[in-house]
Amino acid sequence: MDKNMAEDGVEENRENTKKKELGGLRTMPFILANEICDRFASSGFHANMITYLTEVLNMPLVPASNTLTNFSGTASFTPLIGALIADSFAGRFWTIIVGSIIYELGLVSITISAVLPSLRPPPCPTKENCKEASTLQLCILYISLLLTSLGTGGIRPCVVTFAADQFDMSKSKVASRSWNFFNWYYFSMGLATLSALTIVVYIQDNVGWGWGLGLPTIAMALSIIAFLVGSPLYKKLKPGGSPLVRLAQVIVAATKKRKAVAPADPSLLYENKELDATISVNGRLLHTNQFKWFDKAAIVTDAEATSLNPPNLWRLATVHRVEELKSIVRMLPIWAAGILHVTSSSHQHSFTIQQARTMDRHLSPSFQIPPASLSIFSVLTVLIGIVLYERFFVPLARRFTRNPSGITSLQRMGIGFMVNILATIVASFVEIKRKAIAANHNLLDKPRAIIPISVFWLVPQFALHGVAEVFMSVGHLEFLYDQSPESMRSTAAALYWIAIAIGNYLGTLLVTLVHKYTGHSRNWLPDRNLNRGRLEYYYWLVSGIQVVNLIYYVTCAWLYTHKPVEEVGDSMDKNDVDLARGRNDGNGDGDVELAKTGTVKAITS
Repeated sequence: MDKNMAEDGVEENRENTKKKELGGLRTMPFILANEICDRFASSGFHANMITYLTEVLNMPLVPASNTLTNFSGTASFTPLIGALIADSFAGRFWTIIVGSIIYELGLVSITISAVLPSLRPPPCPTKENCKEASTLQLCILYISLLLTSLGTGGIRPCVVTFAADQFDMSKSKVASRSWNFFNWYYFSMGLATLSALTIVVYIQDNVGWGWGLGLPTIAMALSIIAFLVGSPLYKKLKPGGSPLVRLAQVIVAATKKRKAVAPADPSLLYENKELDATISVNGRLLHTNQFKWFDKAAIVTDAEATSLNPPNLWRLATVHRVEELKSIVRMLPIWAAGILHVTSSSHQHSFTIQQARTMDRHLSPSFQIPPASLSIFSVLTVLIGIVLYERFFVPLARRFTRNPSGITSLQRMGIGFMVNILATIVASFVEIKRKAIAANHNLLDKPRAIIPISVFWLVPQFALHGVAEVFMSVGHLEFLYDQSPESMRSTAAALYWIAIAIGNYLGTLLVTLVHKYTGHSRNWLPDRNLNRGRLEYYYWLVSGIQVVNLIYYVTCAWLYTHKPVEEVGDSMDKNDVDLARGRNDGNGDGDVELAKTGTVKAITS
């Protein structure tokens, strides 16, 4: 018997050593190769799509812009579905694989439609009395966009969290590092986007849409291969069961015990380390005094205290599970502030490309910058900004704040909000100047004419948007990952994209209402001739919305309470977690007897 126990111990140590050998920096080339190729494909696909719709499919500007915004919104909504699938039963690895394949099918579909002349309307160089795309041609477009949107749902919420899973992301380990994972993740994505905006957009404008869409399709196929090659090295955490079910169980249990009186001492509330092992690998959440009504779910009745049966999680929840719900509720107001931030900028990219088409884009007598490639200035600002932020801003801020990260993610987001307002105001003044020069040269009624003003007047607003992204976007993603329960991090990453989805839908509504109610003769956002529009008025409206949103955000951030975590080393080492995980059923709801929690004083309901 002793021999068997010794053999079991050796085998267990081997398993633990094997687990420790997985993950780490060596997995990053494979995971980031997948994400870089995916970002290269998606950026190359979407960056110039407004040109494809208006110049190739002959769609009017506003319907084309709304089409892209709607599908962009859909692509930002599907990550919630993908995240729930990953967190519940599939795991992040397989969710990424399936999502990538579906995305690839969408790219193949639209590439074929760009190659075959029968799947697009005849060219219309004059932009007058153009034949728009037929119903069949639009159906192929919509199916392609839908497939890419569905595929995105499996990729976006899982890649960043799967990459973070390869490292020890406990508070003590993160504080000891000299680098920020999210900064460098975003830096890698910026490099991919920059490559797409320079190479792919140039090919689309100067070689053809067949190669222009075919190149992203090939890149996406390579990303799937790269990700599969690294599979033996990955640390693949088991899904902890449906997070929505756990949240619902806490609400139902609290409702059933709404008349019960919670103990004055929170330590008397129900806790069960073994039951929570698979959903608290890096430490359990500690009790907080906010939203005390939910604590009723963790009140132990006389019958529950004496029962030897597994706890009914629809009547009794652990403190950790209650705090999971509280964490999500606390995060929602901060998360919601990102919605109007997206709304304010959802259509600016489309309108800016149309502005650039009317401006002097020559770098030399024989070379012009493609309009969609102007985004490289925003991406370059992001790349430079992240390096400066990591190497100069953080060490400088650390001297004053004593915070290892320099500033908190909430402070970082607030700076991003303010810079984005400035970017929108600058955009309005540039539009005023563009139209003034067009009027001086009698070009207001010539939408195809080139106005003698350099396209580089648009660079400052792109640069400011890049600075805003360094602070707001990276800070928002870091906040959602850090403050969410660890078993819900894919779902939390999906919230990042859900904010983008809702913001894009609201952006479509805003543009539609502005287009509908700002008159016919001097419409702010005309279909064909931007020179006769009032785009600067739209930018001022957006600036006002952002100011209101900033006030709301500052209020929420001031009142926010960060989640308290008991790290694994405080009360339960990694081996204990692995043992508990082995006794659980993979859904976070294993057969763990209530009596195993130790002495718990019952509270009569």
